[in-house]
Amino acid sequence: MINISEIQKDFPILNRSVNGKRLVYLDNSATTQKPRGVVEAMAQYYYQNNANIHRGIHTLSEEATEMYERARKKISKFFRARYPSEIIFTSGTTESVNLVASGWGDRNLSEGDEVVIFLSEHHSNFVPWQELCKRKNARMLVQNLNSEMEIDTKNLLEKINSRTRILVLSHASNVLGNIVDVKTIIHKARKINSQLRIFVDGAQYAPHAPLNLESLDADFYVISGHKMLGPTGVGILFIKREIQDEVSPIKFGGGMIKEVYLDETTLKNSMEKFEGGTPNIAGVIGMESAISYLENIGLEFVREHSLELLDYFFDQTSRYDDLVFYGTSSIKNRVGLVSFNIKGIHPHDVSAVLASEGVAVRSGHHCAMPLHKHLEIPGSVRASFYIYNDYRDIDDLVLALDKARKILKD
Repeated sequence: MINISEIQKDFPILNRSVNGKRLVYLDNSATTQKPRGVVEAMAQYYYQNNANIHRGIHTLSEEATEMYERARKKISKFFRARYPSEIIFTSGTTESVNLVASGWGDRNLSEGDEVVIFLSEHHSNFVPWQELCKRKNARMLVQNLNSEMEIDTKNLLEKINSRTRILVLSHASNVLGNIVDVKTIIHKARKINSQLRIFVDGAQYAPHAPLNLESLDADFYVISGHKMLGPTGVGILFIKREIQDEVSPIKFGGGMIKEVYLDETTLKNSMEKFEGGTPNIAGVIGMESAISYLENIGLEFVREHSLELLDYFFDQTSRYDDLVFYGTSSIKNRVGLVSFNIKGIHPHDVSAVLASEGVAVRSGHHCAMPLHKHLEIPGSVRASFYIYNDYRDIDDLVLALDKARKILKD
């Protein structure tokens, strides 16, 4: 049996106070806290192994290279990719999306082609495709959600045709928390257009549930390291091996070059061609430590724990008739986050009162303005949970909401 109080001991930041109150950190969808082991792994690299990778033959370089590539293998196995070479390290989800939108899109999209995407996407998975379509004079077909704020699969599939070049999905919404059945959608979409490429943003899903990239069958899948206990500045971009030749690198420099002549340059054929320049070596090593931590706990437990906290939160707030929740009504189809508003109160005001009580949540449009405009609200309050949160955190959140309601409504 996993003891949450023991997990909490691995996160020193949880011991601090904010505004004279204990810290209740519920902004995990923005970034998770880091366990001691992740920070120590990065420090150990800098103290003992610091060197550039892949190009040196001295001891430190060889050690650093081994650590970096060991992390790639570990991460590949954890997410069940077929080959380590399908895992590419970037600075984060934003760079990963831009790499595919530019590196694949500029080569493969033509005038009149179509990109199918949803209005609920995070800006980092919306704007790059929007800009691509502008450059290529292609059509960006933005799909609405149904009345339950879920993807209407039937309606989606009707939009796919021979002109559809890529389908862009999020595995879970960073506002609604909805989990999308991307595996079924991918299977059905490929039957309609076998040449279709499918891009999945897994930044919110990957931290909360087991993921099998091989069986999912997406062409591209992006993961944010800092949303699953890893350091900032590390992204994981999966590109299916057989289509990597369709994608051009978007940055050129050391490490990705095979040969350079005065009038021509040839690039490496492996994943290294996408990792030009000195990468975030310490960050990747820290990411391996984060994966090891989650591996020891088990993403199945993470999933179960998130659902328990969600269920408890909804139970504790069921007596209120002025809370408006957004997203699917089915807890089992959510990741560990919930967005809501108190009727008649601006979300920023609610968040400010919560912050005065030491409760850290997010308020605003959460980089999803099209969705909030569709909902006809200026923003929302988002509470998001992870492995070190417990029922006491939910209790303190509810007490802080009571205070916000009293202060702001009276």
